[in-house]
Amino acid sequence: MSRYRPPQPRSSPYITRQGYEALERESRELWVRRRWVVQALSEAAAEGDRSENAEYIYRKKELREIDRRIRYLQKRLPDLKVVDEAPVDQMRIFFGARVLLENEAGEEVCYRIVGPDEFDPGQGWISMDSPLARALLKRAVDDEVRVTLPAGETSYLVLEISYR
Repeated sequence: MSRYRPPQPRSSPYITRQGYEALERESRELWVRRRWVVQALSEAAAEGDRSENAEYIYRKKELREIDRRIRYLQKRLPDLKVVDEAPVDQMRIFFGARVLLENEAGEEVCYRIVGPDEFDPGQGWISMDSPLARALLKRAVDDEVRVTLPAGETSYLVLEISYR
């Protein structure tokens, strides 16, 4: 079995102002944390035999993860396009919209369409690259949307759209 994985499709470059600021804050915090981890790593390395030094091994893994995330953020942040303004046509669903939907069971669900770098299912934020968000884009109130999800095909009725 080979280790080759085909490249992932590029995610959308759009992000809200709050999401961009959160990524910048994370980047700054990672640099501070990295300094602390490097210090702890050098202290662990000074203790002697590194092959059986759990602290040294743990700090090396931690430093590797921090460096991986820093590299990602350094490549991603310059490519992002911050979307501050609501679209001209606020009667349709676009990036940044908060959408109230009714599913087939009659339950109401609320989603906000955000960039792939800031989605959070716990808050009801879905990535604009997700199947549901792609199906919702450019729809209006009272439109029925059929979408194929991993759990199967389902339909939603758009009840409300807002940009606040």
